Amino acid sequence: MSTTTIFPVTSSRKKVTSLTLRQKKQHAEPISMLTAYDYPTALIMDQAGMDCILVGDSLGMVVLGYDNTLPVTMDDMLHHCRAVARGAKSALLIGDMPFMSYQASLEDAVRNAGRFLQTGGMDAVKLEGGHERVDAIKAIVAAGIPVMGHIGLTPQSVNQLGGFRPQGKTAPAAKRLLEDAYLLEEAGCFGIVLESVPGRLAQLISQKISIPTIGIGAGVGCDGQVLVTHDLLGLFDRFTPRFVKKYADLHTQMQTAFTEYIADVQGRAFPAPEHTVEMNDGEWEELLKSL
Repeated sequence: MSTTTIFPVTSSRKKVTSLTLRQKKQHAEPISMLTAYDYPTALIMDQAGMDCILVGDSLGMVVLGYDNTLPVTMDDMLHHCRAVARGAKSALLIGDMPFMSYQASLEDAVRNAGRFLQTGGMDAVKLEGGHERVDAIKAIVAAGIPVMGHIGLTPQSVNQLGGFRPQGKTAPAAKRLLEDAYLLEEAGCFGIVLESVPGRLAQLISQKISIPTIGIGAGVGCDGQVLVTHDLLGLFDRFTPRFVKKYADLHTQMQTAFTEYIADVQGRAFPAPEHTVEMNDGEWEELLKSL
């Protein structure tokens, strides 16, 4: 019986692992991380030398057009995970566990986390929440699945939080986030995303725990940084979070290209002869004679 390797490793760059990230933290080497949802983007990121690629449930907003991440399903996530895994061979690949894939029961949490590795081609999973997710994290880690935590602004709790608002701005709230970071470390997380929390708090948490922190809107004091790629590239035009640095404006460039294409088609300037396949004259004449 023949077997097929779905995700062959062909890159010459050494594979990034959770141990790599811990070593980077120990040597004060910043960790780079971006989101990807498709093969070509993941391939380019891997070639650029990205440490980690997150297949984020943010795809619900920037790819699927939802108002938030809540409608994203496991099937949605696994579909995009497989595409990313075909493109990136060296970066650490992390799949975002979608809403209600881990909250209902420990059995659901472990089963769904396993699907990310078994059929999605991921190396690890990420899930949101602090003390309330400790049991799920422990169960997933006990099954041999690496887990990245996520505290601060947790988009899957947007209704509970009252919107996409910064977290940890008061002393009691900041202390709870620090306590949650300790709990996630003890539960076995190999890293934690800190989203939209004060820079000084993120730096304090990063200093207090031994596992890497990845910041998004959390200042330069984290061990690494992550952004939603569509924000970074200027592709998502609905809104841009304050903490995003736009490295390109592809929305405008793409709109210009599409407009020029429409004009060329309407003016019959495209396709030109160089874009057209032709028969040789002899074959053409023979065809005409046969008609």
